[in-house]
Amino acid sequence: MTKIDTTRPETVLPTPSHTVGPFYGHALPFPGGGDIAPVGHPDTIALQGYVYDGDGDPLPDAFLELWGPDPDGNVPRVDGSMRRDPATGGFLGRNGVEFTGFGRIQTDANGHWYARTLRPGARGGNAPYLSVCVFARGLLVHLFTRIYLPGDEAALAADPLLSRLATGRRDTLVAKDQGNGTYRFDIRLQGEGETVFLEFR
Repeated sequence: MTKIDTTRPETVLPTPSHTVGPFYGHALPFPGGGDIAPVGHPDTIALQGYVYDGDGDPLPDAFLELWGPDPDGNVPRVDGSMRRDPATGGFLGRNGVEFTGFGRIQTDANGHWYARTLRPGARGGNAPYLSVCVFARGLLVHLFTRIYLPGDEAALAADPLLSRLATGRRDTLVAKDQGNGTYRFDIRLQGEGETVFLEFR
């Protein structure tokens, strides 16, 4: 939408920009949004971390969406992340069996986020990764990044994206192994150690 200056009809002024949040927290989160893995699945991993602003302060109202393939590298094509009761419209939750590969998580009061999903399999010539979309106050457009898992150094070194990055920048996309199938991945929106973000055209 644009505004037209009626005193000078040939002049078109852009509509003022708006940030992407934090109002999204009122309607988009859903119960169990971070419980992506089916209950009891043997390939379940836990991901957790913090979202930090340019001053290094954690953001209590950031919002993440995760997408990932199954352990065989197949992109899920099933519905079921946000099932609703057809009669009441109430939220039913996930069915605990189908893997949709999609999760939606809001950071807590300390800027922390947590999700359970399946270990992603490799697709094409890429090392296994999860796609992430970040929403946060102050952003005019949401941001995209990736979470790679450590362990297969040959696959990480050959990945088309990671291989083009300097070591310090590359490290911002690789989660840290905390043992017992748990990985830490912090997202820094600006400043020292800023996470690599991607632009899709």
